[in-house]
Amino acid sequence: MNELSIELTDINPREFFGQNQETITLIKAHFVKLKIVARGNVIKAYGDEAQLNDFQEKIEQLTSHYARYNQMNEQIISMVLAGDHQTAPREFAAMDQVIVHGINGKVITAKSVNQRKIVSSAELNDLVFAIGPAGTGKTYTSVALAVRALKDKQVKRIILTRPAVEAGENLGFLPGDLKEKLDPYMQPLYDALRDMIPPEKLQLFLETGVIQIAPLAFMRGRTLDNAFVILDEAQNTTHAQMKMFLTRMGKNAKFIVTGDPGQIDLPRRVTSGLKEALLILKDVPGIGMVHLDDRDVIRHKLVKAVIEAYKHIEHQN
Repeated sequence: MNELSIELTDINPREFFGQNQETITLIKAHFVKLKIVARGNVIKAYGDEAQLNDFQEKIEQLTSHYARYNQMNEQIISMVLAGDHQTAPREFAAMDQVIVHGINGKVITAKSVNQRKIVSSAELNDLVFAIGPAGTGKTYTSVALAVRALKDKQVKRIILTRPAVEAGENLGFLPGDLKEKLDPYMQPLYDALRDMIPPEKLQLFLETGVIQIAPLAFMRGRTLDNAFVILDEAQNTTHAQMKMFLTRMGKNAKFIVTGDPGQIDLPRRVTSGLKEALLILKDVPGIGMVHLDDRDVIRHKLVKAVIEAYKHIEHQN
């Protein structure tokens, strides 16, 4: 009797197997001539070689689907086992509209015209600037693109960074080690990732360095190869910091720079590296620039009104 062993490495086996191993039950019902055992993160099957080859192909299709969409149901399992995996159900049909599927199959899409421009610009360019006020989804959309690139194995790691301006001068007065001091400042990046990657997998990625979240100062001296890199809150970079960051780009790297020029926290007379970069690089081929505005705000409806009210006052001054 032939034996086949398949190890599940990129997905949570308990979630893939389903409650009371319902996924395995359906698979066993299809492959009645095979003896199938699922323990831990390993599926073993015993039987005829031709049947085992078919079994392996179906498991690969199912795990690929789960890794992409973060969910599985009886309909999908039945379609794959019946050899109809090319025909997706309606909720998965409009893949060009979807950036990535998050926790429990949450569909994450570009929700405005300019968010869609970020997506298309990132597909065309290795360096993209996404500029706009708070609440326009520029960071969230960028993180979704990074997670998609990692899932599709286009890159080997995600690196998320911010210039820790507000935290920088006061770190010594905060309790805890460096990570504990900086984590609250990096929280928006963690929040986006938690929407898109299951908790256990996210923790593993953070522990192994597949996903790195660090202040901008930690980028100095590095060459970032095979990585999707996002610089958030870039309006708070200086000239030297922005130049340093942009020159970290290595082979097969994708960079997105996000920021709001209206929210600069730098000391007076210090020029924002973001504002300067937008002028210096505006005509450089291979660099995309997307400008978002209050029409792209996707938070509470009052956020749009607040932005408009402040804009009116600032124009008066």
